[in-house]
Amino acid sequence: MQVQYAIFGLGTSETILIFAAVLLLFGGKKIPELMRGLGQGVREFNAAKANIKQEIEEGMKDKPKTSAQATTEEKAQ
Repeated sequence: MQVQYAIFGLGTSETILIFAAVLLLFGGKKIPELMRGLGQGVREFNAAKANIKQEIEEGMKDKPKTSAQATTEEKAQ
């Protein structure tokens, strides 16, 4: 019985073949650089996602006044 990975249903032999092809194409020195670039991209994406989430939450806290609230405040002054 062959072990199946969760990603695309790949088996052990297919995974080894893919890693060997990547190693031949990019070489041993280039792969760490590629992974570093990928990690940096993921970090930047997560930072941007957190920034957008924070802006949305701040926008929800600063609700605009409705016309009824504005007229009530004007009468009070």
